[in-house]
Order: sequence, then C-alpha cells, then structure tokens
Amino acid sequence: MKRKLIYICLSYCSLLLLSCGKNFLDITQIDKLTGNNYWTSKNDVEQYLGGIYGSFRAATMSNIFFPASGDLRCAPIIRTSATAGEGRDYLSFLRTNNLNAIFARLDDFSYFGFDQITKWNTFYKMVQNANILYYELENREMPFLSEADVSRYKAEAVFLRSLAYFFMVRIYGDVPFYTTVNTDPLPRTNMLTVLENISTDLDAHYQDLPWTFDDPSIVAVRAMRGSAIVLNMHINMWIAGFTTADKSANYRKVAELGREIMEENNGAYELLPLSRTREIFKGRTREGLFEIVQNYNFGETFHLSASFSDYVLRAPNKVTPNSYIYYESRFFEKLYPAAQQDLRKVYWFDEYIYNTTGLFQCLKFLNVFMEEGEDANPDDNQMVFRYVDAILLRAEALAELNSDVEAREVVNVVRRRAQAPNITDEGDDLKDAIWWERARELFGEGNFYYDLVRTGKVINSEYTTAPMSVAAYRNGGWTWPIDAAALANNPFMQLNNFWTN
Repeated sequence: MKRKLIYICLSYCSLLLLSCGKNFLDITQIDKLTGNNYWTSKNDVEQYLGGIYGSFRAATMSNIFFPASGDLRCAPIIRTSATAGEGRDYLSFLRTNNLNAIFARLDDFSYFGFDQITKWNTFYKMVQNANILYYELENREMPFLSEADVSRYKAEAVFLRSLAYFFMVRIYGDVPFYTTVNTDPLPRTNMLTVLENISTDLDAHYQDLPWTFDDPSIVAVRAMRGSAIVLNMHINMWIAGFTTADKSANYRKVAELGREIMEENNGAYELLPLSRTREIFKGRTREGLFEIVQNYNFGETFHLSASFSDYVLRAPNKVTPNSYIYYESRFFEKLYPAAQQDLRKVYWFDEYIYNTTGLFQCLKFLNVFMEEGEDANPDDNQMVFRYVDAILLRAEALAELNSDVEAREVVNVVRRRAQAPNITDEGDDLKDAIWWERARELFGEGNFYYDLVRTGKVINSEYTTAPMSVAAYRNGGWTWPIDAAALANNPFMQLNNFWTN
C-alpha cells in the first residue's frame, strides 16, 4: 500500500448523487479538500463520508465481486447453452474453486474484472479515510458540530472501517491492520486478531448511530445502528468458525445482539410481506440494514456482471433466451422442497424453478428496466445486510448454545413470513435446518459461499455438490489471490501461498 496519505476518494460519488440527499454527496474538487481550507463545515464532513461510501461501492459493484466471491464459488451450478464458448468458462472455474485457471486467462475474462478482486487498494482507501475522519473528529475543533454529531460521525467512521476489514478478511484472510493515520508498511495481522479488534471498536460506538433516519432517501444507505449490529454479528460468527478457543462467548454475543436488534429497535426494522418483494430489493425499506444504491432514473448503474440477476434471468427479462446457469436438482430440491409450501417459491421463482435446460430463472431481483427487454440488470439495490440476516444469525447462535427452544422460535419468525412449516428439529438437525434456511432466504445475496466457509461445510458434499477438498480448505484455498503489487515497498508482506505455489 502506498505510504502517502490518501485524503479522499470521490471519483465514484457521482454514481450516488441525488439519491442519498442533496448535501451528502455534493462534489468538491479534491485540491480543496485538504489542510485548513477543509473541515470548516458540517458539509465538509458529509462530503468526506460520501467518499468512503463511494470507495465501498467502487470495490464491490464495478466488477463481478458479489457473484464471484459470494454466490457462485463452490456452488452447485451448471452452465446452460447460453454460455456456449470459452467466454463463460469462468463459471465452471468458480464452481470448482479453480481461480488459477481464471487468472491464467484474464484476457478472456477481462470484462468481469476478476483482477480487481485481487487488489485491496480500494478497501484500504476506505480504511485510510475512515481513520483520517476519526482523527480529525478527535483532534480538531469543529464548533459547527454538536457533541452528538461528533459521536455519530465517529461511529459511522468505525462502521465503515470495520466493514472494509470484514470484507477483506473474508476475501484474503490475514490483512495489514491500520487503525491510525500512520501508513508505514505493516505485515499481515492474523485475521482473528483483526476481527476481535473491529468487534471491540463496534461495541464502543454502535449505540451512537440512530436506529433509522427520518430522511427515507438514506435509510439503509447510510450506516444505522442495525447496520453495525448485524456487521458485529457476522464478525463474531466468523471468529467462532475459525477459532480453536472456546466459541461460546462469540455465540452469546451474537445471540444478545440479535435480541437487541429484534426487541429494541423501536419499530425501525421489520420483515415485509413477500408480496412486497420488489419493494424490499429496490431498497430503503424497513427490512434493509445496509445496501448499495442503484437507480436508473439518476444514471446510477452497477457493472452488468456485478449483480446476481445477470446469471439467473432470461427472456423476456433479458435478451438471452436462456439463463446462464441453473442449479443441480439434488441441491435445489433440498433448498426449496417441491412438496412443501413456501411463498419464496411463489414470489422469487416461476414454474421453471427446477428446470435444468436453461429455462430456470430467479425473479427475486426484478425491478423496472430502462426499456423492457434491454440487456441490463434489474434496477435493484445490492443488499449487503437485511434484517432477516440478523434474525437467522441469532437463531444459529442460539442453536450453537443448545438453546433449541429459543432458536426454533427465532428461525420460525422467518418461516412464518414465508408461510412455510415451522422447524421442529433439535440438536445438530436444528443447526443444519438453520443453515439451510439461511441458504434459502439469502439466495443470490452474496452469502452462500461465506456461510459454507465459516461453518466448514464447504468440504461437505451434503451442502454443495461442488465441495472444496479438505487439503485446499486447510491450506487457505478458501481465500482469494492477492495481487503481487501488495509486495511493493513492503518488505513484511506475503501473498496467499495457496495461490502462488
């Protein structure tokens, strides 16, 4: 990483302008954002924050990040006739975790931006700018901010820094850990240490965030208390998945945070009826906890490859007659049993839900197009965290604590919304049922692979027909390659050996 301080990254903020409040992302020339000419108004702080959110959007929505890293890797997917030719071989390589094959043919797959995923620079811009913002709030007199404003902005900086680190840990494993504006080269820190530290940071600040906002344009788009809570829940479940120490403290923490978000949110969050699916995924509802904005009306569009919908829609919803993938029958019939009532089958799929010829499509993300039939993705936000995610993490933690009765009560909140039969399992069967409920509910939202990895189920063919080998998992094959540029000017740096040997 460059040793020079990077004070702001606003190049992607124009993609969000007009949809997040007029003042939040107004653009100012970069040469006016440093020194004594800056930090002179609340608007300066808002602009600076806008740059950090913009960096997150750039890191994740300008390439195939969410589908490649969260949905398709080690997934039981089959290419259809719509992917004829070598240009879609990457789908087979993701299924088999053959990332080296992708990088050996980057020219063939250049459109999808796989090489960008190996570069952590943009995530570190988030970290740097969050650290600078926190430092300035701590050390500079800002009479234009109230004490509550300062606390809230610091909490927002901590959330964004923690979000960047959490995403990097899930992608790269160990990462250099910066919490100050010092940018001297650092070695990679053990990922559990990073996660424990950012969890502690969130503990200290999350209550300074509001449960929600009066301005509907920034609900779930800016960090809310629920955003920080669910992030902290994910962090602790990831720690529990990899630590060799006693996991019960992490599970208790997740269970308590889950209780807090469900029972103390002052009406800020709720599960909406599935008949309102289009509203949920268009975004900014009471079910959203954190999401990335897309709005065709304001020229805000993600890269075509960035949305899961690109791979699971077909004519008349896309120009291609067949979707690019379908799921293996054994897996999908376990995910959505044919004989079992479940409104998710009604609202998220059509009569071809079990089709294996290319007619399969997922209608979960299907909002208005610029023009009908256009080769563009639906006009949905990218869900990062939904309220249902927190509910299911709470259920999972309770089951791990052997609180089966309470775990069933919690997971069945989600089942009842879908008008599906209550889960009645106990013990290990209950834990399995909750895992499948997460896969079922969060389908296509970038969680499947990460849930496989953190639970160790990625090596078990009961959960995916494309499991990773035990040796690969133990040797870091679940990570992503790190670009060799990370070695520049850093004598302490090492790459992920699994992908370089």
